[in-house]
Amino acid sequence: GGKFALPPLGEAEPEHGLSALTAVTPLDGRYGRQVKGLRGLVSEYGLIRFRVLAEVRWLQTLSETAGVPEVPTFGEDATAVLERIATGFSVADAQLVKDKERVTNHDVKAVEYVIKQMMVDSGVEELATAMEFTHFACTSEDVNNLAHALMLQSTLEHEVLPAMDELVAGLEGLAKELAAVPMLSRTHGQTASPTTVGKELAVFVHRLRRQREAVAAVELRGKMAGAVGNYNAHLSAYPDVDWPAVAENFVQRLFLPPPGGGA
Repeated sequence: GGKFALPPLGEAEPEHGLSALTAVTPLDGRYGRQVKGLRGLVSEYGLIRFRVLAEVRWLQTLSETAGVPEVPTFGEDATAVLERIATGFSVADAQLVKDKERVTNHDVKAVEYVIKQMMVDSGVEELATAMEFTHFACTSEDVNNLAHALMLQSTLEHEVLPAMDELVAGLEGLAKELAAVPMLSRTHGQTASPTTVGKELAVFVHRLRRQREAVAAVELRGKMAGAVGNYNAHLSAYPDVDWPAVAENFVQRLFLPPPGGGA
């Protein structure tokens, strides 16, 4: 006979929700339970959320900069709205960004538009007046590099370092418990002088601690200097402002020190 018939593919395939059976990669499928804590941090939603955080904090920084009179110091109502946007951005809000992106065909510009719409919808007049400064003097990489750094920082703080600490603590406990249990050792492919299970586990505890310290000491860096890093748009609009100092202060305030050390 001829070839066996195959099931219809492509457009004929019915839509399926995400599950262990329909996931494209094992991270979202077979191992989804193990990495579910990363979904709010390093997913598309996580990226959008941290972009929003960078944009809002930049607008707040402008409001604190004396040489930018068009963005006066925000009052309590405006500050409360901006804090809700910056720290309470939900998956549903991120979907609004994706919907807007279908129109703008630009991911960061879509973020800007959704933030501005939220400011208008809040009914706070000073936000409606200042909303056009949401993305003032920014290029997309200003927002993206900060968002990626914030993703890394949050992932280290909430997932990676706690997992490493738990692993090290568990191995340390086993090393002490099994400190006197003899174990056959080997060298040059043959048996050698005896060791203990605890001692060998202690070696891995030491190695993992060093790696944990190295990961925690990673210095987060970021820039907010415009398209080519020269503050061109900043200086064109407000030549009397010390923009390198403003940007440095902004980035330093945005990043908390990495857990366990680092600058």
